[in-house]
Amino acid sequence: MLIHTINQGDTMSTLSQQYQLDLEHIAIANGLTSASSLVIGQAIIIPLTATVTEHRTNAGETLADIAQQYGVTISAVQQMNQLHNPALIEVGVPLHIPAIDKQPLEINAYCEAFSEVGAALVREASPSLTYLSPFSYLVKADGTLLAPEDGLLIDSSYEHSLMPMMVITNLHNGTFDSQITHTIFHDNIVQQRLLEQITSTMLLKGYTALNVDFEYVLPEDRLAYNQFLRTLTDRLHQHELLVATSLAPKTSSQQTGILYEAHDYEAHGQIVDFVTLMTYEWGWSGGPPRAVAPLNEIVKVLNYALSVIPANKIMLGMPLYGYDWSLPYVQGGNWAQPISSQEAIKRAATNNVPIQYDETAQSPYYYYTDEQQKQHIVWFEDARSIQAKLNIAKAHQLRGLSYWVLGLACPQNWTLIDNNVTVSKLL
Repeated sequence: MLIHTINQGDTMSTLSQQYQLDLEHIAIANGLTSASSLVIGQAIIIPLTATVTEHRTNAGETLADIAQQYGVTISAVQQMNQLHNPALIEVGVPLHIPAIDKQPLEINAYCEAFSEVGAALVREASPSLTYLSPFSYLVKADGTLLAPEDGLLIDSSYEHSLMPMMVITNLHNGTFDSQITHTIFHDNIVQQRLLEQITSTMLLKGYTALNVDFEYVLPEDRLAYNQFLRTLTDRLHQHELLVATSLAPKTSSQQTGILYEAHDYEAHGQIVDFVTLMTYEWGWSGGPPRAVAPLNEIVKVLNYALSVIPANKIMLGMPLYGYDWSLPYVQGGNWAQPISSQEAIKRAATNNVPIQYDETAQSPYYYYTDEQQKQHIVWFEDARSIQAKLNIAKAHQLRGLSYWVLGLACPQNWTLIDNNVTVSKLL
């Protein structure tokens, strides 16, 4: 495949002619129609069929630019073309581009939609998933669980050979509650009740894995949290059930703050079967505008994680969303609106503004002015930003990827999964 960035004058028809591809193939790969309006700066996946592609270098292009266009590594292009100095590439000289190296990965996705809506989302995404995680079971302070209506999602998971993963959280009235986890960790009667409820629920409903998503755990509860996980994991392993945890994005063991301190990367890596790094929300709805999942920040987190957790236990968190901020940003003011990638592109087209790309964050963004003459900035995910994250997951041979959240349209993501990954099916 090739990732083409739209220039002035490009249309679906001219792309079809330029790449000698049926227009419908381009449309399907990007979730578009033959009549879709394109935006300057928009990333479009061109689904090539050849195993080796020839690229003629343009003035100003670097080997990094070319590798990114085709979703391959610089070293792969360098090796195939026997380039001793990658900084010296000649304009107009053809370079052979190797096919993308597909790697086996486990893919998880969270789903907040239930009933038939959620089941339909599962059916659509199922070819690209290993696990399906209904979100979520709420842990109460007395050790009981408040269950979602997850029956149809579990049935749909089994129907499409997905492993249903139960998610437990310490959410209360929409926020993570530190006192709930404190009680669970220190009151033995409450903890035993919770362990029994988790085990019986998983066995009764057919869950094959558990994701513990405890956030804003008190820093002084770090060791107690680790011990809880040991007890929980030992118990569930007796029933051949997997255990995973969600970890805040830390860059060192010394990172301070209630979001980070009780999340002990090294201990979790030893205790549970795998972890999900929540590598998103640098740009968040209540904060200042920035990329949701900037690659430069993700790399810092991943480097630390790999220093204390085996790569085959790490799932990289992936966002399927962006945000639309009103400007100027005012702390404590109106929160940014969550937005899907498709909606982000639609708004750029409606407002006739170009999409820009931040090379450091490896993320697209743009500005526009609404009907009330209010300026906005939108950060989101596109084929380039997703491919960049896939490349680091493959380069480090991670266990897999974990997506938040099904229901936000990002067709390019699933095209890229199909091109980059052999999705592991464990059922």
